[in-house]
Amino acid sequence: MVAVSALRPPIKVRLSEGFQKMFNRKTVVAALTSCIAACIGTGLAQQRRPVIPGISHMSVYASDPAASEHFYATILGAAKGPDPQDPNGTRFYFSPTQFVEVLPLPAQHGLSRMARVAYSTDDAPALHSYLAAHGVEKLSPVQSGSDGSQWFEAKDPEGNEVEFFQNGRLPALGAGATPIGTRIIHVGYLVHSKADEDRFYKDVLGFRPYWFGAMQPGKVDWVSQQVPDGHDWLEYMLVGDGSTTPMDRIDQNKLGVLNHFSIGVPNMEKAVTTMIGEERLSPRHDGPQMGKDGKWQANCYDPDGTRVELMEFQPVIKPCCSPFTADSPQN
Repeated sequence: MVAVSALRPPIKVRLSEGFQKMFNRKTVVAALTSCIAACIGTGLAQQRRPVIPGISHMSVYASDPAASEHFYATILGAAKGPDPQDPNGTRFYFSPTQFVEVLPLPAQHGLSRMARVAYSTDDAPALHSYLAAHGVEKLSPVQSGSDGSQWFEAKDPEGNEVEFFQNGRLPALGAGATPIGTRIIHVGYLVHSKADEDRFYKDVLGFRPYWFGAMQPGKVDWVSQQVPDGHDWLEYMLVGDGSTTPMDRIDQNKLGVLNHFSIGVPNMEKAVTTMIGEERLSPRHDGPQMGKDGKWQANCYDPDGTRVELMEFQPVIKPCCSPFTADSPQN
């Protein structure tokens, strides 16, 4: 057989000067760069964000561990357990998947007694990769607990420490636990700029609007954003311009009111009656009262001033300021 090359000699093509300019090195590099960027952008858009179905826990600092144990285990009735994340900490469980982590107060710590807030996920390593791919910086490495749990920390735009937590082996709660409620339905913390926080919680993580309100017309004090794949929510506790809380009023007492978590209860009258009848009210407490969102609520405060808000799951009257834009959590 005769080789094809022997029958058809190579054809030499001379590109015109114009075509040569079109295909010079800079043009090719620019085209390749544009193509790569477009492919990366498409990949990011198509990358699945791991599920974030709810709140995992809040971590708080305690200056008196014994007093904090009495508050969380007796007054709130949570089940005490060891802390697979930190041997110096103690967990108080409201359910096998939601708890408060109590940590020793560090020396020379600032005013806040909130250490961090943790949201649950079904795949911590994949969520870590997702956040890194979307430009979130200063992520901690993914860590593992003795129970098989995995987690990592990030900082939101205002410097709040946010943890993403994947459950390991779930604990068996003792029969003696009598939690006043078995579900943490929201967390809240001080926020200066809604726009800054939205770039992280809404744009990157996919949190969804739920409700907003204020103590006075023309102001905004609270902005609630539900987690991407559930009905628990984060409440921006706004301070400064546009709110009714000026920055010069923020002391440790006020900060404990702003940085809080909420336990859902089916019936506020029953919950408060139980706490009174069993002598479980904290020394500092207030309510019950009707919230601006149309839900019954009452507040207890731990020994370091962190507010724990009892709240009915469903509104009983029309909320002020804005309608709900998503379903409320169920019992």
